Amino acid sequence: MDVINIGPLALPIPPLVLLGSGVIGVAVGKWAGRSGQIDIEPLLWKIALASLFSARLAFVLLYIDIYKTNLLSMLDIRDGGFVVPVGLLIAFAVTAWYAWRERGKRKGVLLAVTAGASFWVAATVATAVWYTPPAQMPQVTLTRLDGTPVPLQTLTGKPIVLNLWATWCPPCRREMPVLRDAQVRHPDVNFIFANQGEAAEAVRHYLESERLDLKNVLLDARLQVGQQLGSVAMPTTLFFNAQGRLVDRRLGELSAATLEQRIKLLRNPE
Repeated sequence: MDVINIGPLALPIPPLVLLGSGVIGVAVGKWAGRSGQIDIEPLLWKIALASLFSARLAFVLLYIDIYKTNLLSMLDIRDGGFVVPVGLLIAFAVTAWYAWRERGKRKGVLLAVTAGASFWVAATVATAVWYTPPAQMPQVTLTRLDGTPVPLQTLTGKPIVLNLWATWCPPCRREMPVLRDAQVRHPDVNFIFANQGEAAEAVRHYLESERLDLKNVLLDARLQVGQQLGSVAMPTTLFFNAQGRLVDRRLGELSAATLEQRIKLLRNPE
């Protein structure tokens, strides 16, 4: 997931694009209905909610074996788990339905959805063309808790999940058991836990108190990894292929399902 860094604030691009699409769609809908005093905003909300619900439901069903261990986690959309093609398909289907049923609002609905979808497509393409984040594993040397230096480049050769975290960061602490369990399940993937700016003793105390047995816990005392990759917020999880090329990133807390999704994509890139 690409991000925009504004000072210390990191904003993920896809949600911003989605928000912009919604704002433009509503604005165009209001403009289209102004002459006949037709309010189509409630219909636009129904279309948006149907799309989001369907995209979320499709994702949950794909990873139901994970979600069924904690049913309430299905409702926590902060993990970013959505199947976008399903959401788009439902959005267009519901739009067609309302355009057929609500003839007086047909023009406004079609114009609003077309405007919002056009902005989403244009912004997504523009991001892919013009936004080029650093592509390779940073050539930096971190240290293990015992002080042993570890050049990150020496850990390539397998797909890599690189987590930037700190002991004082609540979402980092919440997602750590998820990453620990995934490290056990996926021995063919290198998990690297790059602590940002803390002393070895503080990290060691946290791991012992939480009974976390993790491999590749490294200290990034000068915050080099995040600075080089444009990921200053925490937690951030970066996904590299076996050649050390950055293929995906996740800003914010991971769930077990969203982590499994990204590992699957990491092994089987499109």
